[in-house]
Amino acid sequence: MEEAFALAEEAGADGEIPIGAVVVDRDGNIIGRGRNRRESGDPLGHAEIYAIREAANAIGGWRLDGTTMVVTLEPCAMCAGALVNARVERLIFAASDPKAGFCGSLGNLVQDPRLNHRLEVIGATKRTGGNNSSSHDRSDTGNHPQFFFRRGVGVDPAELNAFLRLRLFSLS
Repeated sequence: MEEAFALAEEAGADGEIPIGAVVVDRDGNIIGRGRNRRESGDPLGHAEIYAIREAANAIGGWRLDGTTMVVTLEPCAMCAGALVNARVERLIFAASDPKAGFCGSLGNLVQDPRLNHRLEVIGATKRTGGNNSSSHDRSDTGNHPQFFFRRGVGVDPAELNAFLRLRLFSLS
């Protein structure tokens, strides 16, 4: 997540929306990096798309089986579709996006049972309910910290990384 935050900072310094993403292989090596470049004139210039493309080039194929996408903000519908199509195994995001997020907020494309591939999702908020509705329980902060990028409320990278290390260790 530290690398994703660094990429988000780079994007922000260049006048872009500060979002960064990395793709990590089974061994924990970063094989793809991306940061937003949409304001530079690329309508598809989302951090996740760049990271997926770089990861695919690194492994020499489009199937990113066994990989994890780590991104600073919940992916939109376009990026969620790219994650499914690239066969990414797991998605970790630091902040929910109630306006455009499609991995639990507005919808949940990456876990839609009608699709041929679904991702495990570790997000900033806990999903509730037995279906793919967009309801969230924002009152439960015992299992995970809350992270926000807007309105000057910062993210504590050390707290987030400690949480993710603990969570990823428990998944292995």
